[in-house]
Amino acid sequence: MIRIPKKGSKERERMIKEHKACIDSMKGVAGCTILRCKTPGDTTEVSGGIHEDFQLNRVLLRMRGQPARNKLVVICTKVEKEWRIGRLSGIRGVPPVFVTDKVYDNEQDPQHDIFLMRLDELAESDGMPEHFHEGWKRRSDNWVAT
Repeated sequence: MIRIPKKGSKERERMIKEHKACIDSMKGVAGCTILRCKTPGDTTEVSGGIHEDFQLNRVLLRMRGQPARNKLVVICTKVEKEWRIGRLSGIRGVPPVFVTDKVYDNEQDPQHDIFLMRLDELAESDGMPEHFHEGWKRRSDNWVAT
């Protein structure tokens, strides 16, 4: 297993720098992909990011595989104009709660801030075999039993 790099380590700083470079090169592109565009905003030629940085790829997969409870998400508050960061409750019908008052003017910048927040939230040992559970559709996940 690949561990989450420790705070202050060179590995962690390198991974954060690569993530930020990918996010910045994707400005103007819908959605969020952690790849570098040869020309910013133009996805015809991409490199770097999750294709070349195995550790970044694994950490992102671990973050994305977390249960919905307490997950950080980007919320569009004004169509194509404003975005904010919210936290999911993990319970159907309960809306997300904004975590900061910061308002973004593009959808990529909050993705990087979420990456930094989640990196701080994850334990170094997160994702080890002892954390494995049987699938996402369990009775404890607020699914109606039939």
